[in-house]
Parts: sequence; C-alpha cells; structure tokens
Amino acid sequence: MPAPSLLNHVSVGTNQFDTAVQFYDAVMAALGARRVMAFPGAVAYGRELPEFWVQRPYDGKDADTANGVHFGFNAASKAEVDAFHAAALATGGKDDGKPGPRVDYGAQYYGAFVRDPDGNKIEAMFWDASAT
Repeated sequence: MPAPSLLNHVSVGTNQFDTAVQFYDAVMAALGARRVMAFPGAVAYGRELPEFWVQRPYDGKDADTANGVHFGFNAASKAEVDAFHAAALATGGKDDGKPGPRVDYGAQYYGAFVRDPDGNKIEAMFWDASAT
C-alpha cells in the first residue's frame, strides 16, 4: 500500500463565506472535487476525503492572506486546468496567471493561477509526462 500523501488537509479563511463557497463549489467541480463535509461557517472539499477547507476563522477575527503562500491543486488534464481557471473567473476570482506551460517549473508543468474572492492565491496544475 502506498504511503498517504504528506498533507492531510489545508484550510483557507474567508470574510465572505457565502461568496467563497460559491467560488469554491465551481472551481473544485472543475477539478473533479465536491463538498464532502459542511458545518456552520465551514465547508470541506475533496474527491473522496475532506482535503481543502473554506471557513470563517475560528477565533472570530478577520481572515487575511499571507504574502508568498498559495495552494496548488492537481488536475487530471490540461482541460481541467483550463476549466478551473474559467470557473474561477466566472465566479468572482481574479486572474493571476493564465493557463499554460510554466517552463521555468519544468517542460511538463502546465498550470493556472487565480485569486479567490478573499485574495488567496490558488493554482491548478497538470504534469504532462509526454512533454519534453
């Protein structure tokens, strides 16, 4: 049996819970993920398990973004990366790097970067093993 992935889950805070959930419903669906858990003020997404949480901060203070922090999601194809980017822009996200090759990350790397409605930087990437 392979070892589990290094990360169990990641959480991102929001000051606009309903807007953030609408945004993440769309971008997670583009990556083949869905809501797998929900509590008042928190929703978890995953393909099977709760891997990515969107929530109001537990301490009740405002959520803020950290400079240099971003979350990268695996996509199954370039088309999923493209769909992720399109879904993000259609639901209030801001472009932070259009879909395309990222040759400085390797010839196989295809990704797109967006900012969610709270300004968090998220990415979808596909590793194209056939690219050289």
